[in-house]
Amino acid sequence: MLADIQEKIARLAQELKEYNYQYYVLANSVISDYEFDIKLKELEALEEEYPQFKDPNSPTQKVGGDITHKFNTIKHRWPMLSLGNTYNEQELRDFDERVRKAVGNDVQYVCELKFDGLSISITYEQGKLVRAVTRGDGTQGDEVTNNVKTIRSIPHSLKTDGYPDLFEIRGEIFMHHAAFERLNQQREKNGEQPYANPRNFASGTIKLQDPKEVAKRPLDCFLYFLYADNRNRIFDSHWESIQAVKSWGFPICEHTKLCKNIDEILAFIDFWEEMRHQLTYDIDGIVIKVNDYAQQEELGFTAKSPRWAISYKYKAERVETLLKNVTYQVGRTGAVTPVANLEPVLLAGTTVKRASLHNANEIDRLDLHEGDTVYVEKGGEIIPKIIGVNNEKRAVGTSPVVYPTVCPECHEPLVRQEGEAVHYCPNETGCRPQIVGKLQHFIGRKMMDIQGMGNETMETFYSLGILRNISDIYSLKEHREELKSIERFGEKSIDNMLTGIENSKSKPFEKVLFALGIRHVGETIAKKLALHFKSLDNLVQASVEEIANVQDIGIRIAESVYNYLHSEQHLLEISKLKAAGLQFEIEEREIVLAGKNLAGKTFLISGVFVDFSREELAQLIESHGGKMLSSISAKLNYLVAGDKMGPSKLAKAEKLKIPLISDKEILEMIDQNK
Repeated sequence: MLADIQEKIARLAQELKEYNYQYYVLANSVISDYEFDIKLKELEALEEEYPQFKDPNSPTQKVGGDITHKFNTIKHRWPMLSLGNTYNEQELRDFDERVRKAVGNDVQYVCELKFDGLSISITYEQGKLVRAVTRGDGTQGDEVTNNVKTIRSIPHSLKTDGYPDLFEIRGEIFMHHAAFERLNQQREKNGEQPYANPRNFASGTIKLQDPKEVAKRPLDCFLYFLYADNRNRIFDSHWESIQAVKSWGFPICEHTKLCKNIDEILAFIDFWEEMRHQLTYDIDGIVIKVNDYAQQEELGFTAKSPRWAISYKYKAERVETLLKNVTYQVGRTGAVTPVANLEPVLLAGTTVKRASLHNANEIDRLDLHEGDTVYVEKGGEIIPKIIGVNNEKRAVGTSPVVYPTVCPECHEPLVRQEGEAVHYCPNETGCRPQIVGKLQHFIGRKMMDIQGMGNETMETFYSLGILRNISDIYSLKEHREELKSIERFGEKSIDNMLTGIENSKSKPFEKVLFALGIRHVGETIAKKLALHFKSLDNLVQASVEEIANVQDIGIRIAESVYNYLHSEQHLLEISKLKAAGLQFEIEEREIVLAGKNLAGKTFLISGVFVDFSREELAQLIESHGGKMLSSISAKLNYLVAGDKMGPSKLAKAEKLKIPLISDKEILEMIDQNK
């Protein structure tokens, strides 16, 4: 029996660690907060009863997050602990009783909305923002200073006075619903996987490597807790400090309230359980903090949580409804997504008729049967999600939902790449939604931006057999008479469209590369590839390893790009687009030499740098006469090595005895003989 208990404790701990990794590092919610907390409490109870099996690294002893290894790791001066959670009134009353027993009955509490976002700690020195660090594992996190500086509501420097010389302020980065929906629609249009909820989108955004990309996504932030040396000499209470913080220019949530007793706390919780759906952002509960700083110190901490604070979590809204059937949508990249069609039901203020099932793994996990009564949850999810099945209402003799083995549109056998959860239809030349989707993608605003053409036009032209490939767009002028016979296509419409097609030929290489619709290649990746390789011919000649070595690319994207550009069918299509006059190389800028100290030397840049982006370093090298190479070879003179450079590249450089230099050494080489 003891062996079974030990195994159960180990299994629960490993399961919770994986959920934490998915949530905090990969920004992926695979389990509801409520289910997670129930499992965590089960583990806590088992560890308390059988302490001999308790692991010091158990999830019960740690804050949830982890380190991404993409940014500098910074140790927190004051640990970022997590809060204990409760879902019921009695546990809140028990908390209040424990507090009063420890510090007396003269207690006030500050109640705050519990924002569903990404925790952040920001350091100010002499009133200037100097550092921003994520929660990480609670003792250290990722430095994301440049990304946080793009958030408009966060001041870079304070315009008032009265603040300490050095302090940390903590809060939550989040995304408003309207921004999330707009950006997710754009991701779907680009053939990218949509984020499940605003929290995931905010977390994924703040961990992007390029602050310019972060700036394109409208993040917001509320700040709610101050740390400083001798804070208690400046302020007596948390409420007093947040009023001061507001006067210094920080964004503070207007709905925070000072409560005198447990009844006022419960009234606040009840009010926001109803009103939270009126907010423009997501909250998943209420945080209750003892107000007085001296009382906070008296109460102290457990290994992972303050004893002077607790969070009340709202259960995600859940309803029951009937699963009518499961249909399957084929996207432009061939990805086949299952969709649950439901008996319409009211959930969180909207009527839900459909819910995403994501992939075959999710159908298996739910053990979904035809005609099941299912639980649908919205909560923090903008897109409704089936979270379970009411097995007691399952009819006798129903069959499990079976994920198809062939494409629902063209009946081609589906494929599933190793390591991916999604099934794909490989018939990109004969599967209607893929062909139409690629045509619609190609003409899109962020791609070729062809004026006078729209999604309906692509549908019509495909149905009439006028378009089959994207290269056919550039032969449409030969179909002028045929176009006149189409409803709503007059001379002026045709002229506008043909002019738009002609104008698209001047679009830069990165736009063309994005427009091709290569799987996993979005706008940012296309731009990075274009800047690195300069031309499509160079990209075609590159190996998978060389493509993967480009910043933020990675092996999966590299393999996708390589396979696309080594398909005879795609190369034929590209040759037709080249003949039509599209741009397949970067228009080389004229480099005005600032000096010649690097003349005759070749360089390759790898890794992450504090003071420069790779592009900035490359421009600096070229402006002083140096030449950039795209891969390691005997022709390379110097490898400019930053933090977290790939081990394979390092090994190859060492084998060829190529000197490794830093960005500072580049500056020294430039400055010599000045």
